[in-house]
Amino acid sequence: MRLTLLGTGTSMGIPQIGCSCAVCRSDDPHDRRTRSGAVVDTGNGRILIDTPPELRLQLLAAGVDRIDAVLYTHLHADHVHGIDDLRSFSQLQRTTLPLHGPDETLRHIDSAFRYIFDTGVIPVEGTSKPQLALHSIQPGTTHEIAGAAVTPMAFSHGTATVFGYRIGALGYVTDVKRVEEAERAMLRGVEVLVLSALWWRPHPTHLSIDEAIETARDIGAARTILTHLTHETGHRELARRLPAGIEPGHDGMTVEVSA
Repeated sequence: MRLTLLGTGTSMGIPQIGCSCAVCRSDDPHDRRTRSGAVVDTGNGRILIDTPPELRLQLLAAGVDRIDAVLYTHLHADHVHGIDDLRSFSQLQRTTLPLHGPDETLRHIDSAFRYIFDTGVIPVEGTSKPQLALHSIQPGTTHEIAGAAVTPMAFSHGTATVFGYRIGALGYVTDVKRVEEAERAMLRGVEVLVLSALWWRPHPTHLSIDEAIETARDIGAARTILTHLTHETGHRELARRLPAGIEPGHDGMTVEVSA
């Protein structure tokens, strides 16, 4: 199984508009972070996690030309608003692409992107819209998606519900404030854990880097990769400060994971 991190930045991305800090001005390509998303090649299919606003550019950079299913983590704009770029896949593959996620997220998507899901909205002849189908999935229940066993876990993120996912030996958890013991138990045994870590100081709805380190150590994955990072944490300096077994991710990073 192969994981590709399409984007590893927070909601404002890096460089951040109007900012002239050292990280935003950095010439290190690892410091250029688009909004968070990932692709998982399961060996039997290809799963996209979230549709961030830069999705088209991310998929072109990663050479992705097929998607079999989409997993959504939650309803925030930086994880959803690239949804129209899925139109390419429904056209190329001549099929309806399934979207999976929390009820709350799917209801939001259905309402916010009415032109896609309202069957009464018919494209003008010669034009098109994405062909997508919404499938609600439940936390703690394993589902077969794109040929892989996928187990969602529910987390709190301010007023929103966020799903993290275990896919075989991979755990993917972003935009959470804490990982409770029940979810830690579900993640123990993963080989690779992708975990959000906003910055060093506390935040009301996101794990700080220190909190992410504690969480990662307790879960015990052989390799933990931090994502959803801000311009307060340059890649090289963060990599230097992190303990063994924990590293910053970067856009375009690929990781081989046991199925």
